[in-house]
Formats: sequence, structure tokens, C-alpha cells
Amino acid sequence: MSDVARHRSPRRRLWWVLGGIVVAVILVVVTLAALVWNGVLWPTRTSASHYDVRGVDVSSYQGDIDWDVLAGQDLDFAFIKSTEGSSHTDPEFEGNWADALETDLVVGAYHFMSFESPGETQLENIIENVPAEPGTLAPVVDLEYYGEFVDTPPSVEELRAILDPLLDGIEEHYGQPAILYTTESIWGSYLSEGYEDTPLWIRSVYETPDLPLGTPWTFWQYSDHDKLDGYSGEEEYIDMNVFRGSLDELDEMTLTGS
Repeated sequence: MSDVARHRSPRRRLWWVLGGIVVAVILVVVTLAALVWNGVLWPTRTSASHYDVRGVDVSSYQGDIDWDVLAGQDLDFAFIKSTEGSSHTDPEFEGNWADALETDLVVGAYHFMSFESPGETQLENIIENVPAEPGTLAPVVDLEYYGEFVDTPPSVEELRAILDPLLDGIEEHYGQPAILYTTESIWGSYLSEGYEDTPLWIRSVYETPDLPLGTPWTFWQYSDHDKLDGYSGEEEYIDMNVFRGSLDELDEMTLTGS
């Protein structure tokens, strides 16, 4: 063997080793990504498992729901989409509401807030469709960007002009503060001052909620990629949530009817 060949062989072996490592890393990353995409692994499940009280949120996308089957999977509460804006009602809400109340779940409704109509008329839509049922939770206001507002969000003044009468009206009508569902980004942009007494339901599906010290969340949506038995809609996944407290403390948040 020539001296040139002797020098080339170790270098060639090194490249083969490095190439093998790169391929192995790529395969691991692709495998992990596939497991996360299919809901087999989820980055926040371990942190969320420290909380004992857990539940789901559903809408018409879950289709027909067998609430006895769904509730029997170690769940304590469920939020059901009721309304959106000033006129829309989720087509599955009435049936979901009635059937969920037949289970042992603590049940609440959620309203998707529109930036395109007044809070007062959105409040009317909620009151018309969501019963003030003793033992249920006060309605949730779902506050998130959508459509054109993803790129051009409303100003603080515009958003609060809609949100504030909605929250005030819910508390007045239902006798308990509304629950506010949102993201960490929206909370920081609009809600960091003036909403300290509003129960916060935070969406954070990739990491534990990272809010400033002294800003506790009440509910945490930790996954939008779980699968449970009991529904058959176009959406194969279901959102999972935990409550920061005991089941007795959750019961204390429900309507009393007095």
C-alpha cells in the first residue's frame, strides 16, 4: 500500500463515521417529530401530570360525542363551545350541553370573542344560548387572534372596548366572574393590568406557562393533540387541560343559582 493510500484510509473512515452520526441524528429527530405530530409524545404532558384535576374542551369539530364514554377517561371537567361573535351558535352545543350535564363532569361553555362586533351584542348571544345552570361554570371568553387580525391585531383600546362589557355582563348575569382563555402573547399585550381578578385559562401547548411572577393561571390547556375515545368528528384530536387546584376548589367556582 502506498503512503498516499495509508493517509487516505483513516480520513475516509472518519467521514464514514461522521456521516453515520448525522444520519442517525436525522432519523432520531424525524422519529421524535412523527411521534409528537401523532400525539404519542407531547412536550407538556409530564408537567401537566402534576395536576390532579383535568378536563377537555370540545366543539362541533369533535362531531357526535358519547359523553359517558368520554367522561369515563379520568376527566373531571369539560368546556363546550357555545357561541361566536354576536350571532353564531355552535351547532352541537345544545346537545353537548344536555348530555354532558348527565355525567359527573363539571361543565362550562366557551364563547369565541369577535373583534368585529360590540361586546354588548356578543353578551346577548351568550345569555340567549347558555343557561345559568347551578353547578356549571361561568362562561369562558375565548380571546385569540384569527383571520386578518393575526397580522393586524386590534389596539388595546379597541380590544378592551369589546372585552370589558362582555366580562362585566357575564359576571352580572351568571353571578360568577367569566373565565378568560388566551395565549401568553395576548395576555402580555393586552391583559397584564386590570384583569387580576379574572380567572385565567392559558394556552401553552409546547411548554409550561411562563407568566410573570405573581400571575397565576387557573386552567392550562397543555395539549391540542391528544386522542380519547367517545367522539367521531372530522377532528381526530382533542384539547386537554388541567385545573390548578382541587376538585372541591373547582366546585367552588360553579354557579349557585342564588
